[in-house]
Amino acid sequence: MPRRPLALMLTSVALTSGLAACSTRVPVEPAPDAGDPACATLVLSLPDTLAGLPRLLTTSQASAAWGSADHAIVLRCGVTPPGPTTDQCVTADDGTYSVDWVAVPGATDVGGYADWTFTTYGRSPAVEVFVPAAVTDTHSTAFLMELGRAISTVPATRHCV
Repeated sequence: MPRRPLALMLTSVALTSGLAACSTRVPVEPAPDAGDPACATLVLSLPDTLAGLPRLLTTSQASAAWGSADHAIVLRCGVTPPGPTTDQCVTADDGTYSVDWVAVPGATDVGGYADWTFTTYGRSPAVEVFVPAAVTDTHSTAFLMELGRAISTVPATRHCV
């Protein structure tokens, strides 16, 4: 086989593979304050893996995802900070970083597992983490502690009581 056509074919395969990788981005609606500079610092501090799940590409700034594209844990920075609430507030404390989260369960699936939305409490901009039932089925939400270092780049001004 002549070298030139083979080189063109290999280049075509490489470009096609690269474009296929780009199409696997997790669609994420940007948060209202995603352009806040604090979100850029936070996102750059996020881990490459979360609960052993690989980090995925997303379609919007100030967001991140881990797991599989069809059942991803999704983080968005720049959501509206929650005010006082009667929703459950939990503290994820790994001994170094402590982050308060407002935990709101969503719909429960057939197996009895629920989607969860966690929103940081007492930080602005706030961060929202959506955890699908398919993930809570196999993973504890204790991975929120793995986000502590990054979340702590936004100072806490209030705490759960």
